[in-house]
Amino acid sequence: MLTYKNHSEKISLIKEGKLSLSENITFFLSRIEENKHLNAFNFVFEECVENAKSIEEKIKAGTAGKLAGMVIAIKDVLALENKPLTCSSNILRDFKSVYTATAVQKLIDEDAIIIGKANCDEFAMGSSNENSAFGKVLNPIDNSRVPGGSSGGSAVAVAANLCDVALGTDTGGSIRQPASFCGIIGLKPTYGRVSRFGLTAFASSFDSIGPFANSVDDVALVLEVIAGEDKKDSTCEKVNVPEYSKSFNEEKKFRIGIPKEYFAEGLNSEVRKAIEEKIELLKQQGHTFTEISLPHTEYSIATYYILTTAEASSNLARYDGAHYGFRSTKPANLEELYSSSRTQGFGSEVKRRIMLGTYVLSAGYYDAYYRKAQKVRRLLKNDFDAAFKQVDLILTPTAPSVAFKIGEKTNDPLAMYLEDIYTTSANLVGVPGISLPVGFNSEGMPIGMQLMADQFQEEKLLQFSKQIS
Repeated sequence: MLTYKNHSEKISLIKEGKLSLSENITFFLSRIEENKHLNAFNFVFEECVENAKSIEEKIKAGTAGKLAGMVIAIKDVLALENKPLTCSSNILRDFKSVYTATAVQKLIDEDAIIIGKANCDEFAMGSSNENSAFGKVLNPIDNSRVPGGSSGGSAVAVAANLCDVALGTDTGGSIRQPASFCGIIGLKPTYGRVSRFGLTAFASSFDSIGPFANSVDDVALVLEVIAGEDKKDSTCEKVNVPEYSKSFNEEKKFRIGIPKEYFAEGLNSEVRKAIEEKIELLKQQGHTFTEISLPHTEYSIATYYILTTAEASSNLARYDGAHYGFRSTKPANLEELYSSSRTQGFGSEVKRRIMLGTYVLSAGYYDAYYRKAQKVRRLLKNDFDAAFKQVDLILTPTAPSVAFKIGEKTNDPLAMYLEDIYTTSANLVGVPGISLPVGFNSEGMPIGMQLMADQFQEEKLLQFSKQIS
């Protein structure tokens, strides 16, 4: 049983001798074993117990890093030297990384303990974590339901108390939607806030790395550590990183925009009710609300899936059976090597997205689809720029429903893609977003509320989240 609510309390208990870090890690390892049926982890690093004693001594001596003793799971698309990097795909099942991702190295440098690699949708492509070569992940609240995707394993690891914090990635909602489905907090930073070096690319102009946790304090602390410029990633911006964990302001009042397009047809009535009730409470606390319009919202899903599949088609071309990863045996020629290796190595959803992406980039269709989608992306960005001149934050549902049943949408890709209807916009325009739990439906399943801020304004998101959590 955990006796602390956040990392600050954990450190205090260790310093007071009321908590042993070695026993804490052993507790998490036993929890992982007891909850193997959830399938949250692809790999568990039991040798992490060996690090505990030296880190505990550093904590007591006052020489430890900011995250000393924080037990963290990382999504299996993030590189950790000499450890498997599979992206939950058969094509990389036996691959080991030769270096460590910048975000992961920053955790290690601050004395965090990496407990394992979390399961995910193959190459981060999915909204339910049913597309993994390691098998589906189960929602810890109701095992008949999905945990959300693609970072489902990371979300479940936190929600089921299998670790303190987890890192996920978000290309179109893959942190925020599982956070909503599992009843925890999940933050997608601004594109360019956290280095993508060592992140296996799905869609390079969309992908973001961010934390899951049960407390806003821990989300803030982890973001503070992993954010910042990285010369190994040209898209990582040289922007000041505030001390998020020390910048909470309980008195600050915010101007919040409610986009009418996000509360239209298709939103589950219980989700709507929970969020509207929360809005009423926030009004009583002195925050001001304004109805706003993001007029190009209806084009976001189509735009997102055109652009991300195009980028995926390009990024995944490197998995050809010749360079690394799975190789088909005894092909007759080079073309057959490529074809059979990919056919056997990739799962059905990854193949679907590669084919869609190849199509929209092909001669004769590039202008009709890809170029037009890029123009719409600019229009969406203009909508958000205009909105943030009026308000500090934008409040929406995270997902149109609570977690759905396993298998419910696997045969209907369009229905699955529409699960991202409220989250893709933040990735299209590069702004930060966070999902917070705001209640439960009549079946006891968590409901999430999303907040978005302007680029590099994570501080506002965290300040507001701290007030209402």
